[in-house]
Amino acid sequence: MDNNAYQVYEDEIQALEEEIKLLTEKYEDIQQESTFFSEEEILKSIKSFQGESKGPESPSDLKAQLESLEADLSFLMKLTGFQFTSHSKKTLEKTGDRTVQKHRLSGNCYSLSFQLEFQLLETQSKGKVSTVITDLSIIMESGEDSDVSKFVSSVEEHGNLITFFRSLSTYAEWYEHRRRTFLHFK
Repeated sequence: MDNNAYQVYEDEIQALEEEIKLLTEKYEDIQQESTFFSEEEILKSIKSFQGESKGPESPSDLKAQLESLEADLSFLMKLTGFQFTSHSKKTLEKTGDRTVQKHRLSGNCYSLSFQLEFQLLETQSKGKVSTVITDLSIIMESGEDSDVSKFVSSVEEHGNLITFFRSLSTYAEWYEHRRRTFLHFK
């Protein structure tokens, strides 16, 4: 065989080794997430869930509940224009009173797509829980609109997701109206 054939096999082996490495890391992350919870916490969660559901429910009740939730979700998507396409969460650190999680979220608001990545720091003191968003990064299709870029930079700096979602909803709705209007005149 010539060197080209060997190189193709070497490249394939390298790609498979990288895929194995990525899958191993993902598996370890999942294992790490599950080890953060003690048996006591898991049992407490199960008991609280069972207490809320008040016993086993029939499949027809669960189906009706699912249909109701889907209808609510559809209503909220029509009302706000948001449609989330993916979300991932990774716990980076968990101690007795402090938890750090990394979130990745992507979706669309009307015709504008966005991606968010941020860390959520949750601390507990004297029974009170406080959360802080850090390391916020927003990627948006803003085209040449410098105002959107300035707005995104400001939101990233202040870490204010509520402002981002409220403003994006309004902006995207009017952006969609403008887009349809200009298409009508073309």
